[in-house]
Amino acid sequence: MQFDPNELEHTAVYKLLTGSIIPRPIGWISSVSQTGVNNLAPFSYFNAVGDDPPHVIFSTGRGNNTNKDTLNNVLATKQFVVNMVTEELTEQMNTTAQTVHSDIDEFELAGVTPIASVKIKPMRVKESPITFECELVHHYFLEGHKHGGACVIIGRIIMMHFDDNVLLDNYKINLENYKPVSRLAGSNYAKIGALFSVKRN
Repeated sequence: MQFDPNELEHTAVYKLLTGSIIPRPIGWISSVSQTGVNNLAPFSYFNAVGDDPPHVIFSTGRGNNTNKDTLNNVLATKQFVVNMVTEELTEQMNTTAQTVHSDIDEFELAGVTPIASVKIKPMRVKESPITFECELVHHYFLEGHKHGGACVIIGRIIMMHFDDNVLLDNYKINLENYKPVSRLAGSNYAKIGALFSVKRN
């Protein structure tokens, strides 16, 4: 079958897209409001986009043409932290996916520990073994939307934090200790499964 997204219901487009582009890494984004309230929320429209210099990208939906707290905070402060999600943090991450009032501190809601960043104001999740301090460099609101669309955020990584137990020699990552979690469709998530290698020609 083939589908023209302009002729489908929005829910159908969402299901087809999120069910086929898998697995997706989860950017657990922490930010802070201009009044000092911590915010923490997961985004699976997330990835790395370059390493020279290192940049990440994520997008946040705008249901009913309304910005999420994360977007408001990042646009106002130009800063955010990416906290990588592991198997042990899945429940806490899921807790922060709910919609709550902007005055609620999701670190407290999820029972995770806020620790200071080195170069920016937003807090990091202490329990996350890998965190990236980022500065906003670009944002773009998707055009032609019918339901509020989304805003794409690109941030430059200005500080990296790695727990010693997820590092191997020569800056490689120990996947057995890291145990990252990725997003599938619906309520499904995935762990790292069987690995295989293919050498480049």
